[in-house]
Amino acid sequence: MAVTWTISTLERNTDDGVVVAHWQASDVDGEHSGSSYGACGFTPDSDADGYTAYADITEAQAIGWVKADVDADAVEAGIAQQIADSKAPAITAGVPW
Repeated sequence: MAVTWTISTLERNTDDGVVVAHWQASDVDGEHSGSSYGACGFTPDSDADGYTAYADITEAQAIGWVKADVDADAVEAGIAQQIADSKAPAITAGVPW
């Protein structure tokens, strides 16, 4: 199992800097799955070293920004817990008849 991170969309200002990245992380183990999603805000500085213009941003780069902004280990642990809970639920529903 390996968590897959994706960027669904980037919001940018008119100066071409990314201000929000909308992301999703997910994993699947057989018929069991888990996921998390969110958005990260950024304050772009076109004068800073390492600034990347919107047209040159790769998904891998944006995912790196997101992982640096959120607690990626906690997100992935939460997804793993969702899958574990799905495999062995603490609460079930049904009727005994």
